[in-house]
Amino acid sequence: MIRIQQLSKEVITKIAAGEVIERPASVVKELLENSLDAGSTRIEVDIEQGGTELIRVVDNGRGIQAEDLALAFASHATSKLASADDLFQIGTFGFRGEALASVGGVSQIKLQSRPADQPSGGEIFGNAGQYFPVRVWNGAPGTRIEVMHLFFNTPVRRKFLRSTATESGHICEAFTRIALAQSSLHLILRHNGKLTYEVPGAAGLRDRIGIFFGAEIRDHLYAVEAHQGPVTLRGFIGDPVLEKGNAKMQYLFINRRCIRDRNLSHALQEAYRGLLMSGRYAVAFLFLDLPPDQVDVNVHPTKSEVRFRDSQSLYHLILTAIRERLRKENLTARLQIPHGRQVPAPLSPGQKPTANSLCWQTDSLPDLPEPQPTPPPGRTAAALRPEGNGAGSDTDFPLPMSSGDSRSENGAEIPCAAVHAAGAGVGKAIQVHDSYIVLETPEGMLVIDQHALHERILFEQLKERLRTGRLEVQRLLIPEPVDLPAAQAARVLEQREALAELGVGVEDFGGGTILLTSYPAILSRRTPLSILQAILDHLMMRDRIPNREVLLGDLLSLMACHGAVRAGDRLTPEELSALVAQREWANDTHHCPHGRPTSLLFSKQELDRQFRRI
Repeated sequence: MIRIQQLSKEVITKIAAGEVIERPASVVKELLENSLDAGSTRIEVDIEQGGTELIRVVDNGRGIQAEDLALAFASHATSKLASADDLFQIGTFGFRGEALASVGGVSQIKLQSRPADQPSGGEIFGNAGQYFPVRVWNGAPGTRIEVMHLFFNTPVRRKFLRSTATESGHICEAFTRIALAQSSLHLILRHNGKLTYEVPGAAGLRDRIGIFFGAEIRDHLYAVEAHQGPVTLRGFIGDPVLEKGNAKMQYLFINRRCIRDRNLSHALQEAYRGLLMSGRYAVAFLFLDLPPDQVDVNVHPTKSEVRFRDSQSLYHLILTAIRERLRKENLTARLQIPHGRQVPAPLSPGQKPTANSLCWQTDSLPDLPEPQPTPPPGRTAAALRPEGNGAGSDTDFPLPMSSGDSRSENGAEIPCAAVHAAGAGVGKAIQVHDSYIVLETPEGMLVIDQHALHERILFEQLKERLRTGRLEVQRLLIPEPVDLPAAQAARVLEQREALAELGVGVEDFGGGTILLTSYPAILSRRTPLSILQAILDHLMMRDRIPNREVLLGDLLSLMACHGAVRAGDRLTPEELSALVAQREWANDTHHCPHGRPTSLLFSKQELDRQFRRI
């Protein structure tokens, strides 16, 4: 019979190490946090072979008394807690008293330390949890710790470590998080004797971001700051142009501790809704400061997960602050010239262009005659308005317009219009490839995606009409039956109330058949079945249906997309002017509801530079 027995100290240490020390980066994180708790202003980190052979951390902190060195490696021994009540007001990075004991149990370790007010310090050496007597050490004030041959006595753990480059990358990430959170800390990281990073103590947060992530990230950030009672939010958020394919560039700190929290990460992403495409993630460096008793960090040994006393208020703070900050910026995308692209020099006077020339002398070209106005075929500007608006709706714009025609490469007529819109100045607008509108602006030349812009305009109009109860609904005289698989029919009926708010009426007819009784008037050009199928595809795409607000936003985006003009639709001059004019009256017209840019600005300065005029 198997009897219950007490585990040995060696086994307990290795189990604890498995929870706290996952890889060399975990060691670096724990040692850096100990240095911070000691009040260090300068920390140097040296690693060899990705940290598997050596991790050395040297700081100028308060140091450890020589008589306490042996106790530092005892399990659950710490100077940061005195009673159980302290667990609910933790103001330090470490508090469990597990890190050094765990590291010492799976490595060879040397700890040297001297308090500044002591003439000498002490030194202790350990091997797989066995420690030698403390000796006198006459080094500089502060603490110096070396971790050698990590996991040498646990070969299975060592076997599962990744390549040197991968482990070095994880260490750099841990180092980066500490450097971002400590604005006055001087940090140095070296790998195999070569300098990797040096962060001066005088470097502010924006400068530190530039050191780790480059000038492109640093120069496309917006400062954000907000307050809510005793809680303060500060940091930087990225322009949507910095979008990433994952959330690794989202750094969230609570009381200077880097954490992961799905709720707050969702608030960040939700703030960018309509500015990023599905599957893309914002860049952000956010710092929340709140009273220690409002957050519980005693959740997991790695201390990367926390619990909040009022998570909903923090969610609202992040969501509101970021949305308001983004609204203050002109987020129209600008032409980005790839670095290193060479523009040929202009031809010298009298030089003839060759077949390979990309730059031509244009000053001597004769003036071309203006195209003569002829009425182009097509629709009226009313075609850009949602059906059923009627006269006097908020999309009617009495704009003075003139028209003319030019021709594309294939000889097709392209409408041209002079645009007079609030804030846009006076300029010419033409349609190219039946998909894009080129508009002259005071800043330069704006290229507009006609579908994306109209989609955003309709989305904003639909939102306003839904809010005020003025959303037009087309009722079917004879309800249209739609046969669906049982699971799909159930999903549609489950969202019957939300769909009804948007003018989509559905009823259960039994046996997997539902009846479509109404649909939004704005989609009258689409068949009722296609409308329902598009909604159904969207609902079935998700494992779980989001909350009502998100679902309504998603369905409004879908309706706006189906109601907008398409790429390939020929527009008349009146339609061009109406569409561009509405751009000035809608919100967030720099992006469509799905996050695609609606326009791209070619600044006059950039055009002049590319044509070698400056």
